[in-house]
Amino acid sequence: MITLYGLKNCDTCRKATKWLTAKGIEHRLHDVRDDGVSADQIAAWTSVLGWEAVLNRRSTTWRQIPEAKRAHLNEARAVALMAENPTLIKRPVIDIGMNILVGFTKATEAELEKKAAR
Repeated sequence: MITLYGLKNCDTCRKATKWLTAKGIEHRLHDVRDDGVSADQIAAWTSVLGWEAVLNRRSTTWRQIPEAKRAHLNEARAVALMAENPTLIKRPVIDIGMNILVGFTKATEAELEKKAAR
């Protein structure tokens, strides 16, 4: 089963969920704010994708974090910041078993269709 890690009120997560439902692809949404997400889980994503790909620097939450906390980030500090503020995670993070995707684009749709065809 595909797991989308995101927020239930996020437009991109809703779009992904709607698309998966329309394609008949079994999935579930794991709300990172309500259901939580561990630093270990975030570290697993960043080890595959890189922390820069997982950290959402466009979010309102990012702009509200003091500059001192945002400066001089490395993977460990970014993971800790995302664990403390799950809305900093770029959405959705999609776990399709042997692969992790982030965001919902046409390329993501193609990858999900390939996975569903197997």
